[in-house]
Amino acid sequence: MNVYAPVSPASAFTGGRIDDIECLRALAIIGVLVHHLQGPLFYWFPAWHPASLGPVFKNLGFWSGVDLFFVISGFVIARSLLPQLAAGSGGLRGQWRTLLAFWIRRAFRLLPSAWLWLGLILIAVVFLNKSGVFGSLHANLWATLAGMGQFANFRFADAFMRYEYGASFAYWTLSLEEQFYIVLPLAAVLLRSRLVWLLVGAIIVQAILLRTPLSMSLRTDAFAWGVLLAMAYQGEIWKRMEPVGLKSRAIRYVTVSVLVAVLMLLSAENLGARLSRHVSLVAIACVVLVWVASYGRGYICAEGRLKRLLLWIGSRSYAIYLAHIPCYFLVRELFWRIGYAGNPPPPYSSLVYATTAMLLTAALAEMNYRWVEIPLRDYGKRVAARFQSPRPEPVPAIAAASAIHPE
Repeated sequence: MNVYAPVSPASAFTGGRIDDIECLRALAIIGVLVHHLQGPLFYWFPAWHPASLGPVFKNLGFWSGVDLFFVISGFVIARSLLPQLAAGSGGLRGQWRTLLAFWIRRAFRLLPSAWLWLGLILIAVVFLNKSGVFGSLHANLWATLAGMGQFANFRFADAFMRYEYGASFAYWTLSLEEQFYIVLPLAAVLLRSRLVWLLVGAIIVQAILLRTPLSMSLRTDAFAWGVLLAMAYQGEIWKRMEPVGLKSRAIRYVTVSVLVAVLMLLSAENLGARLSRHVSLVAIACVVLVWVASYGRGYICAEGRLKRLLLWIGSRSYAIYLAHIPCYFLVRELFWRIGYAGNPPPPYSSLVYATTAMLLTAALAEMNYRWVEIPLRDYGKRVAARFQSPRPEPVPAIAAASAIHPE
């Protein structure tokens, strides 16, 4: 099997954004927002307090939103990149040109916003940290270095339950994604048809090995599932397996609700403590959702207000991910300064904290999306396009003169 072109190369360029995939991005970031409520925002932990989410997290988990992001990234990137490698001309040199153009687009898409928020966190540590919620300057300087150097996942694994990481701890997932963006293209060029065995091997190994903090910060099985799905995309098996029954609204709502519920149950504390392979099962549940969404026929969410809301959230999910922890901490700092704090805080404080944090996150994410992401993403595409286009061969002077002045 040619891993570059599971279908004809031209067909890979006919599709653009898949709305159902964007809806899944929205569900993923909502899960992350909920997962980080307890601790980063709701700092009160007593189980008897009605604002505590401890009982909820024991029976329903939300960290699986990260794995859903990983599967989506694997699918979306491979769906675009592998056919480009197949359709590219110029042999190995053309493939390397395609890879460099891909890395240029990724750099302009991800790094400006990521580095901007690392800088904003450092500003908050110095000037908006009377309560100490943002942590020490020393820890945040190291966290900033790890985030910019793309080794935040390694530092996160080392710091886990041992020492202070810093306010940018969520960057461990970004570092893992960016490492994936480097490794996958190289593996595709070097391994070609053997890439599939590398992906299957990554899935099997991580299903067998014990999940330690280090292996959790390197969990690539979700990425591998997404790439495998992209390799099958628009192939005969993919077409035959289309879940056409989901065209029925009732069946669609029940099916998607069950899949999301399974995802939350698999990532719950109670089940995770009893089921040693729950992380691998989370990745499988995520790829099932992405497979359903890959057809782009509204199997995840039909047209309507809910879909429009999910599309808005999904398109801004990266900015929301970057902004939500700083916003959570800033809300705690502001309420601490006005005296609206304590342990536990006043009644109904969970609603006040959550509403304020979500509105602030949405506003700042929108500004980041419009003023940073879109302009620099488009600029990166233009730079990559100029770089990827092969330069015309120089025309000898004699030939050029003959063309201008034919005899």
